[in-house]
Amino acid sequence: MTDYKIHLLICGGTGCKSSESDEIKKSLKYWIDEANLKEEAQVVLTGCFGFCEKGPIVKVLPDNTFYVEVKPSDAEEIVKEHLLKGRPVQRLLYKDPHTNQQISDSKGMDFYKKQMRIALRNCGFINPESIHEYISRDGYMALGKCLTELTPEETIKEVKDSGLRGRGGGGFPTGLKWEITRNSEADQKYVVCNADEGDPGAFMDRSILEGDPHSVIEAMAICGYCIGADKGLVYIRAEYPLAIERLTTALRHAREYGLLGNDILGTGFNFEIDIRLGAGAFVCGEETALIHSMEGLRGEPTFKPPFPSVAGYLGKPTNVNNVETFANIPVIINKGAAWFSEIGTEKSKGTKVFALAGKINNVGLIEVPMGTTLREVIYDIGGGIKDGKEFKSVQTGGPSGGCLTKDFLDTPIDYDNLLAAGSMMGSGGMIVMDEDDCMVSIAKFYLEFTLEESCGKCSPCRIGNKRLHEILEKITKGYGEEKDIERLKLLSNVIKDTSLCGLGQSSPNPVLSTIANFEDEYLAHVQEQRCPSGQCKALLKYEIIEDLCTGCTLCFRNCPVGAITGERRQPHYIDQSLCIKCGACYEKCKFNAIKLS
Repeated sequence: MTDYKIHLLICGGTGCKSSESDEIKKSLKYWIDEANLKEEAQVVLTGCFGFCEKGPIVKVLPDNTFYVEVKPSDAEEIVKEHLLKGRPVQRLLYKDPHTNQQISDSKGMDFYKKQMRIALRNCGFINPESIHEYISRDGYMALGKCLTELTPEETIKEVKDSGLRGRGGGGFPTGLKWEITRNSEADQKYVVCNADEGDPGAFMDRSILEGDPHSVIEAMAICGYCIGADKGLVYIRAEYPLAIERLTTALRHAREYGLLGNDILGTGFNFEIDIRLGAGAFVCGEETALIHSMEGLRGEPTFKPPFPSVAGYLGKPTNVNNVETFANIPVIINKGAAWFSEIGTEKSKGTKVFALAGKINNVGLIEVPMGTTLREVIYDIGGGIKDGKEFKSVQTGGPSGGCLTKDFLDTPIDYDNLLAAGSMMGSGGMIVMDEDDCMVSIAKFYLEFTLEESCGKCSPCRIGNKRLHEILEKITKGYGEEKDIERLKLLSNVIKDTSLCGLGQSSPNPVLSTIANFEDEYLAHVQEQRCPSGQCKALLKYEIIEDLCTGCTLCFRNCPVGAITGERRQPHYIDQSLCIKCGACYEKCKFNAIKLS
């Protein structure tokens, strides 16, 4: 094996691959060969670095130089300047937006300073398709320790003592779930990894499977050892082809190295993992709906109890955890429960991965200790709001979460605090909104998603959410009444109390949280037929300011429906009954003579 002096790590996550990271790799290899450096420099496609806003990213080791927004055409300069002459390419370095200074090492970037990578520890550091690189970073050490030094009960105690809670949204104690499944007597048990990540804007689990699939495989084997299962299943949506490809490769390598299959590490423990593809239904993130889908049935939830830990896949005890939860397990076993439990808050231990998106400068994947405030995430790590606009709201927990105002920015992030604030942790989606967003429209947007994704099994979710959407549609079109706000509250609470599964029970959260925090916007819509943010098209009104209009006819000539009339050099007029609110007149007017109200 060649002992390379220089390693060039290229982000190979889905986002950067769509921005030609594969071409960057080919180009770097070409110029390295041209410079006769192929025995000294290695090019590696890794997992996601997290700083998606600045991708594609190329990291050069051992000096830790961090290049951003790299293009295939930059490869020649990187090789000739950096590798041959030892001079970093200045124009490709990250520029701090506050100081305008160039930063070459990612450790000096605000985006990374407050992060702590546990679940994402290997993403961006190793080749996810190389089992050797995973093993070199203590890979499969935890499995070996469990099989040779710890009993199943001792391993479960370690997980319980760590305080790890499920990262899929529910926050149920992981060790307790394992213990319940172990105590359920059956001739066959199953370990299931829930990789059905359906939240809009969320890509935490996908990135872990793309960047570090072996950590999940190792954790599933440990779970199988603890609960007495010899069969594992990964339920992953078919829309994740790269994650499926890398997971399939990792499974093959694990079998070849005797880390899956029969008599693992000569201990007599047998464990195998198969992949089950889902069609992308959001409701299949709920564990009973997921299990039905794997059984070839319609993806619908069922009443609990019995819980899957007692009667799950094929009626057998089944332990279901999501990708991020499993990714924490090997570290807990290797470093100990005491180490892990020192991170985070009293009731929420460890770190949490978030997909940071929306009107924020640093879009990307982050991992922070529990207890980090929303302000730190949005302003320190996220770099604040785009274009210097004012922060309005942050929505946590995906379509089932709530929208929180600036009054909650200093809230420490953990399961209990977010619930108390009217939102939820969810699987880790975090969408930031600015002053231009209409909160009534935001609530309607998320409700449209839940309507589309509802399985339709229970009436509160199927019919109740439809009625909620109709009321919101009525309000955004200017036909709302003040009593509609009370109807929204009443119906939302009924749906929360009577729906069958978590999807229906949490679907009204965006409605309730926006009413609680932005009731003035709802009142403006129903009392004044006005959208304060100017986003509800039906409530927009374009008017010509008579004193400023020069009668140039530019608006008249650009109106697609002939709603504007007037003589040349005379003030013009917009017929509101004909206006389609397209904004063409507003954009074309050179004299600021058209106002939007």
